[in-house]
Amino acid sequence: MFKKYFFAAVMTAFATIASAADLQESAFWRAEVDAGDLPRVSERMPSTPLVIDLERRNREFGRQGGTLRTMVTRVKDVRQMVVYGYARLVGYNARYELVPDILESIVNVDDRKFTLNLRFGHRWSDGHPFTSEDFRYWWEDVANNELLSPSGPVDFLRVDGKLPTVSFPDETTVIYEWKKPNPQFLQSMAEARPPFIYRPAHFLKKLHAKYAEEEELIEMLYEARVRSWPALHNRSDNMYKFDNPDLPTLQPWMLATKDGKSRFLFVRNPFYHRVDTNGVQLPYVDVVEMQVVAPGLVAAKANAGQVDLQARGLDFKDTAILKKGEANSDYTTHLWGNGTASQIAIYFNLNYNDDGWRNTMRDVRLRRALSLAINRKIINKSLYFGLAKEGGMTVLPISPFYREENRRMWADYDPQQANDLLDDMGLIERDKDGFRLLSDGRPMWIVIETAGERQEVENALQIIVDNWKDVGVKLIMRPLERDILRNRIYSGDTMAATWFGWDNGIPQSFTSPSYLAPWDQAFFAWPKWGQFHQTSGQAGEAPDLPAAIRLSKLAEAWNDAYAAADRGIIWQEMVDIHADQVFAIGILNEAPQPVVASNRLKNVPSEAIWAWSPGAHFGMHRPDEFFFAD
Repeated sequence: MFKKYFFAAVMTAFATIASAADLQESAFWRAEVDAGDLPRVSERMPSTPLVIDLERRNREFGRQGGTLRTMVTRVKDVRQMVVYGYARLVGYNARYELVPDILESIVNVDDRKFTLNLRFGHRWSDGHPFTSEDFRYWWEDVANNELLSPSGPVDFLRVDGKLPTVSFPDETTVIYEWKKPNPQFLQSMAEARPPFIYRPAHFLKKLHAKYAEEEELIEMLYEARVRSWPALHNRSDNMYKFDNPDLPTLQPWMLATKDGKSRFLFVRNPFYHRVDTNGVQLPYVDVVEMQVVAPGLVAAKANAGQVDLQARGLDFKDTAILKKGEANSDYTTHLWGNGTASQIAIYFNLNYNDDGWRNTMRDVRLRRALSLAINRKIINKSLYFGLAKEGGMTVLPISPFYREENRRMWADYDPQQANDLLDDMGLIERDKDGFRLLSDGRPMWIVIETAGERQEVENALQIIVDNWKDVGVKLIMRPLERDILRNRIYSGDTMAATWFGWDNGIPQSFTSPSYLAPWDQAFFAWPKWGQFHQTSGQAGEAPDLPAAIRLSKLAEAWNDAYAAADRGIIWQEMVDIHADQVFAIGILNEAPQPVVASNRLKNVPSEAIWAWSPGAHFGMHRPDEFFFAD
């Protein structure tokens, strides 16, 4: 079966501009152009730029200019500009369809052979041509270099443990080919944190021992105070961290602040590949100013009108104070939907290092009982004024795999049934305080660790403390710093933890179900099973729970399936297994996400979905098309 994806869709979805002469020069870069330090816009754009038909999308034509203010709570979160910028080889459109972005087109043959066609004349932000050499350099000199990539190329490129054949026929063509299907290939590149399968070769070769002059490389190591060239190379080329202002980029904005601490500036990329039908090069906004503030100050500063676009760091509890500030600070608080499978989820660590507790938590009756013991209606009213949807962790209604019975399974408040299940487990003995005892005599005190970043989580757990006490279980809450929490979970030292549910709560048949299988340590219920898969058995533990083994086999079957119908059947069974086995206790979902937008800033959707995957938060909604009316 031969499938050529995207080309026809691109020709109908995007309009054209009459000629290069229709391109309008940016006032931001005009001085550099007039001085001869920067080519004219007609020479900076690819020969076939991505032309955006804003009218078709019911958006206004914008004008270039202005500084957009936003906030983050950690210096490392400058990487959000890669998320929000969302320049990807392929990306999701407003209908959650995969379409080319940086690429001009893709030819896909049975998910086995992918021909990537680059835009002729596309350039990096420093003006150097973006060609197949940038893909070759990453594949041959980075991904397959043991000094730079000890584990080899990223996992999504392996099918049954085997890597693809990669070729570079000419400067605008790259071919990836496997013997068996790799249906994850395209969607992986459209993620919020994509695997960048290319690098600016012209910039990085001077840091690579294979290409650099030895004396020059030694001098650079000395200046950077780094002992080895691989360390310097890896420190310099992280395209997701976005912390190196010298590293060329393809994103709409490029970092202009070196060694920043609390304030970072990003300026428009003069070689960005997108343009509207009026010939105005995107992004419309010239500068993005990102300020680092304490987490507790985000809502207050937004209320005071100190941001133009903000959602990160805001919770629903902040809505009241945000609404109060609208009149005086000239902004609007939109309430977007949330794309995660559960706003709050409790994960019992089935790989916990304590044998007694691990065996108890692996008994599905415990997970079902403690889910039934939670009064979700009270949590919803207390935290979200009843606007969220109560239920266990499952996909959202806009996914074809949504079933109402899965949302309600083991999730209706029923303390009597919860007590019966715990009694049926033999957990009948109680201590003087009324808490049940394990078979070894220890009290049922469950320690749930949190990242301590969301007040709503702590508030929900305070309610659950009383719910679980009614069935003889004591909940002890322990806040930790995020990185410490993750390390404890991965090592098996954490009994239970809270986090969001699945990032992608709106999967389609083409979405990889790998995050439902025990394949990733990041799913807090089975970190060591995930490590076993991720390291091909070199670390962690092999799954030994029948339901987990079945999930793994189903994920493998999805990878081998050709038809969308077959993949859909597999998806549904995996979703059903999770609902029945309660591998994560979901509390509620679809909780509104407040989004603050200046009234001067146009093309910001009043209704949308705030999701990490798919969507990259603001990214899928294309902030490069937002503009200031004045």
